[in-house]
Amino acid sequence: MSAGAQGSGVQGSGVQGSGVQGSGVQGSGVQGPGVQGPGVEGGVDGGGPEQEVARQEQVQGASPGGSPAGGLGGSGAGADPVPEPVFRSDVVVELVRASAGDADVLFAARVSTRGEASREDVGADEQAQARSAGLVNYLMRDRHGSPFEHTSMTFYVQAPIFVFREFMRHRIASYNEESGRYRELRPVFYVPGPERRLVQEGKPGAYRFTAGTPDQHALVDAEVRASSTRAYEAYRAMLDAGVAREVARVVLPVTTYSSMYVTMNARALMNFLSLRTQREGSTFPSYPQREIEMCAEVMEEVWRGLMPLTAAAFERNGRVAP
Repeated sequence: MSAGAQGSGVQGSGVQGSGVQGSGVQGSGVQGPGVQGPGVEGGVDGGGPEQEVARQEQVQGASPGGSPAGGLGGSGAGADPVPEPVFRSDVVVELVRASAGDADVLFAARVSTRGEASREDVGADEQAQARSAGLVNYLMRDRHGSPFEHTSMTFYVQAPIFVFREFMRHRIASYNEESGRYRELRPVFYVPGPERRLVQEGKPGAYRFTAGTPDQHALVDAEVRASSTRAYEAYRAMLDAGVAREVARVVLPVTTYSSMYVTMNARALMNFLSLRTQREGSTFPSYPQREIEMCAEVMEEVWRGLMPLTAAAFERNGRVAP
């Protein structure tokens, strides 16, 4: 798993999206759960995926009596117990389905002269592979981008809300996100782990982040936990008083975890990666917020497995989207 620009990554625990495996798709489609996102190690309330699923089932209170006893505040007689908050430092990214391969790019580029025969070039033999790699590199280098649009990848992402607000700046993708109007939001909150760099040095457009002191990390951890817990108490108090979910949610912080599906083609993904990852040798250096970079790193790893020729050409040409 790529560690990214800051902090070593670990596999995120997080809830697995139930029912996300798609039915088969035509072309070079694949199915699969993908991989879980890198988390900033530390600050997670322990355990692997099984333990996290169990925690989330408790948080959601799926069955009568299934919620943990006690809670954040006193519950009235006959009221459901209030679930305890969960704090995490990871993200979850899963590939739901894809119709994406280097052959799709070649077909689109050569359709006017060769049609479907172009698909036979990929992997047929070493000479054909070299010709295919050369064409993909030419398209990338000279920024003939439309052949890369004949692909599709859908990811399930679970991350704090502030990460999604950055995601949705990329208007070349399709999004469907969990709704705080139509369901009660779970008390699952992001807290930066000890390897998260906290101190910004320099001015906007020319700054870097450095590690914080132990006291700064302790302050961030304590304040995030306290404010998130208090916000959820207020949220539940309004719900218990009959206030609509869409109104009660206004007190919840952007560190609250949400979930969404995002679908994009390879050209859009390369644009996303060029802006949301920090890499040496990039033609246009980018300095993304670490939490969205954690998502981008996993998405790039999955994409490289689907489209190795395209990914290599992207890297070779300075990580500039065509």
